[in-house]
Amino acid sequence: MSWQSTKNRVRWFVTSQLGVNPKVAFRFFCGIPRYLRDLWLFKSAYSGRLDLYPALNDWGKEGGDTDSEYFWQDLLVARMIAQANPIKHVDIGSRIDGFVAHVAAFRPIEIFDVRPVRKKIPNVNFVQADLMNPLTAKTNYCDSISCLHAIEHFGLGRYGDPIDVNGYQSGLKNMAAVLQSQGTFYLSTPIGINRVEFNANRVFDPKIILAEAKINGLEIQKMIVIHADCSSSEYEPSQIPLDALASQNYALGIFVFKKTGA
Repeated sequence: MSWQSTKNRVRWFVTSQLGVNPKVAFRFFCGIPRYLRDLWLFKSAYSGRLDLYPALNDWGKEGGDTDSEYFWQDLLVARMIAQANPIKHVDIGSRIDGFVAHVAAFRPIEIFDVRPVRKKIPNVNFVQADLMNPLTAKTNYCDSISCLHAIEHFGLGRYGDPIDVNGYQSGLKNMAAVLQSQGTFYLSTPIGINRVEFNANRVFDPKIILAEAKINGLEIQKMIVIHADCSSSEYEPSQIPLDALASQNYALGIFVFKKTGA
């Protein structure tokens, strides 16, 4: 594992799991002199009630955070769905506050997730379900389905799902069964050197994803790779550099499949 990968993993653990962000704390303390200067300038020209509520981490930031593979994934796939305009789109486990919200802004979307969603969201119909188990009542249910940054968690127990070493295989099989013939499947997952990073996620050799998809009657139409610097590359099926992608440490692969088999 490279030094950069190790650093990124430590940063994720400290910020996401321990709730400590050293960079934010550093910016806060560095911002105190400017805050005091601005407070003095404002008070000298203001006579009303003034409460102190220091927000010291926003100076110098861009207008929004686009330095995330989730941002680009959610945007790209939502655009593809808008262009395809399917009759019924179903999502499995993608981010409610990202991709699902993007799609719900312009069309209805039904979501299946092992986790509860208690809020009523306009244009969103929620069904709590574990896709490692067959949804026999939903066979051939929709002509479009998505599962973004979720299948790598199946069977690892992180989100309350049961431990299942082959959970991703069951999940892909059951999602393919929900999709109608000639329907489109948008699947994203970490790709690179094949491994399990327990219990956070899997990283798949992309050849494994393509092989499992083929078993379930799914034919690759194109693949988009979002790299570590959030740049992206798009490949036609015959152009995908599988060996190169399988030998790198990490990227995000977005696979677009068509269901051609039973």
